Amino acid sequence: MPARGYSALGDSNDGKRKMPSGVYTSSGMRSMPESRAVIFLAVKTEPPVCPRGNAPIAGDLPKCWNRRKTNREALGKKMRKLLLILLLCGTVAVAGEKSIYDFTMNSIDGESTSLSKYQGKVVLLVNVASRCGFTPQYTALEKVYEKYKDRGLVIVGIPANNFGGQEPGSNQEIKTFCSSKYNVTFPMMSKVSVKGEDQTPLYRFLTDKAANPQIGGEIQWNFTKFLISANGHPVARFEPDVTPDSQQLMAAIEKEIAAAKK
Repeated sequence: MPARGYSALGDSNDGKRKMPSGVYTSSGMRSMPESRAVIFLAVKTEPPVCPRGNAPIAGDLPKCWNRRKTNREALGKKMRKLLLILLLCGTVAVAGEKSIYDFTMNSIDGESTSLSKYQGKVVLLVNVASRCGFTPQYTALEKVYEKYKDRGLVIVGIPANNFGGQEPGSNQEIKTFCSSKYNVTFPMMSKVSVKGEDQTPLYRFLTDKAANPQIGGEIQWNFTKFLISANGHPVARFEPDVTPDSQQLMAAIEKEIAAAKK
């Protein structure tokens, strides 16, 4: 029978070099019948190398792919952990954002009152005094309260004796004065300090420029007004000379009331 030759070794589909079937010797030749002379080309090959590593895998590519799979799984776990951390940080940041609902004060009658009771309402906070040149603003405050209270506005009077000693009386005296002289019906709190070392926490928050850069800053006098949105965040500040029934303040109240309904 005529001699039959074999070409150089080719790659199989699985990435391994495949020799013709038979019994191989250490030299790479195989035993064949005498009538079949076979010529082999000596080909020197390197063991397969894992694409992600430097060490040869000595013909065991499945181990290489398993290693890559393991690496991908480990990376996936790290990415999921990172995403979870970012989500938690976002949640903490949102949860950590303060509002007036985080504060509790005493009412004019001495009852503990959490400002969270005004959640969902537009609030106007005013530091008031009974012997101030701006004291007649009580009339306008009550007028504005009557106009908007059914639409979601609450005015909260907060007596303070920080300016010229113009609120020297007790809480009961302040309550009597407000109701008898100005017929005040909006909520009143007990007397506090709105500036200085003994500043009440609510006003520390309101005047903190880091927390409220647009409206922060030390209180200058009685009847400074802070407008609070329906979600409890300060949105505007009006100095004492801006009257409660001014077009400027009324427009701001209207805007917040409209926003609360959306």
